[in-house]
Amino acid sequence: MNPSPLGQLLFDFIYILVLAGIFFTATWVVAKVLNNWSIVDVAWSYGFALVGLWILTAFPWNTRDPFLWLAAATTLWSLRLGTHLAIRVLGHLDREDGRYLKMRAEWGKWTGLKMYRFYLYQAVALALLLLPLISAAGTTPKEAGHMAAWHWAGLFIFALGMLGEGLADAQLAAFKRQPDNRGKVCATGLWAWTRHPNYFCEWLIWIGFALLAFNQSYWGIPGFACAGVMYHLLTRVTGIPLTEAQLLASKGSAYADYQSRVPAFWPRKPTA
Repeated sequence: MNPSPLGQLLFDFIYILVLAGIFFTATWVVAKVLNNWSIVDVAWSYGFALVGLWILTAFPWNTRDPFLWLAAATTLWSLRLGTHLAIRVLGHLDREDGRYLKMRAEWGKWTGLKMYRFYLYQAVALALLLLPLISAAGTTPKEAGHMAAWHWAGLFIFALGMLGEGLADAQLAAFKRQPDNRGKVCATGLWAWTRHPNYFCEWLIWIGFALLAFNQSYWGIPGFACAGVMYHLLTRVTGIPLTEAQLLASKGSAYADYQSRVPAFWPRKPTA
């Protein structure tokens, strides 16, 4: 007797969750040995690629299958983000991200234990955000090998988000390389349209995932729910609030002026 679509989804989620727990436990050990908790950001980013690559090697490629396009898109996004973070973190292991320095200061002697709990939270977050990919595996036989209009739209939006995020990162890196810009705020290129073009483009990527994951089995609910969660995280929790608090502390009035001129998330044409 075959399990129901919901039962299969639950089984696959628990399976991924257990593997993620093992993966982040190993990551915690590595981070403790290196004495740099920022490693978790790299591991979390690459975690999506591990699942995506497994799917791409386990299933025969079919250019008309939205499930495989979603796996390929997830893998590409994960590898780009993971490599971007790996260069930043592994290239400077003597420096730890400010978020983790703050955790060390707050947790004191309990840092190791509480950080393990934090790492396990990342395992849960990874498994939950993989739901679009997991649910897409439940594509019905009727849908298999058929790219509908919304799937192509999702692929286009994903590509737009990837290009925008890469361009935003490149523009910021070029700005920081100029010695004269030390202490200044990047307000050129995409950064003149929104204070966080990388976050906006990241959200576009997740909208693309949601459309690629849309199928009759779950009516697209997992994909769009994850896109909604990502929007909330980026704009209300770990993204903009934490980033802007650090930038206000380091750049002061220059960043406050930037805030008054440029929208936080939704792009707007720069005013003269």
